[in-house]
Amino acid sequence: MTITNKEEIQKFSDLADEWWDVNGKFKPLHMFNPTRIEYITENIKNHFNIFNKKNGLLDSLDILDIGCGGGLISEPMARLGASVTGIDASKKNIFVASAHAEKSKLNIKYLNKSPEQMDEVEKYDVILNLEVVEHVDDLNLYIKSCYKLLKKNGLMFTATLNRNITSYIKAIVGAEYILRWLPIGTHDWSKFIKPEELEKKLSDENFSTVDIKGFHYNLLFGKWNKSENLSVNYIITSSKN
Repeated sequence: MTITNKEEIQKFSDLADEWWDVNGKFKPLHMFNPTRIEYITENIKNHFNIFNKKNGLLDSLDILDIGCGGGLISEPMARLGASVTGIDASKKNIFVASAHAEKSKLNIKYLNKSPEQMDEVEKYDVILNLEVVEHVDDLNLYIKSCYKLLKKNGLMFTATLNRNITSYIKAIVGAEYILRWLPIGTHDWSKFIKPEELEKKLSDENFSTVDIKGFHYNLLFGKWNKSENLSVNYIITSSKN
């Protein structure tokens, strides 16, 4: 069994050379990164009781970044001291990520794999699923695979897009057709998932919800902010029971 969708993999493979171009096709992720990294690190600090550290905030933590792409999240996590493994179903993405990490003198382990192909003996303190679940073929298998790879009491971040008329207008019509932030066809609205649906799937696999937050883009200031509004972009932080 596999969770991967060849068409979805090809979409991002075709764009792989642009991962680190801050004004290229992945400009929205570069803009989004500071806000979501702040959210992720704050929840990690609270969950693992990491306080009063001036340097090496994430030292001693093993992080798995699933669907790592070119390494836009893997690299900041490594700079904060974590031992990072990034996996992606696209060979081209892994090549780009590895080359950039080497250039940046960062020791990140990159693998051309999907979660169900990983060795379950190796487990992680934190799993990052950022903008991945809306691209997989079998979400139930995906979540089961993540559960097996996470340490007991480990933390998982699952970020995706809500499925409603607002998300269709903003994420599909707005981001792809009007603002041209993303190539047309990047997202399939039917694969978006409502927060309550995702939370139930996580709960069914023995994950406990720690927090749910939305992310809102302010067009006036050109900045992303955390929000209680889950209508478009949202993230669920959950722990393994």
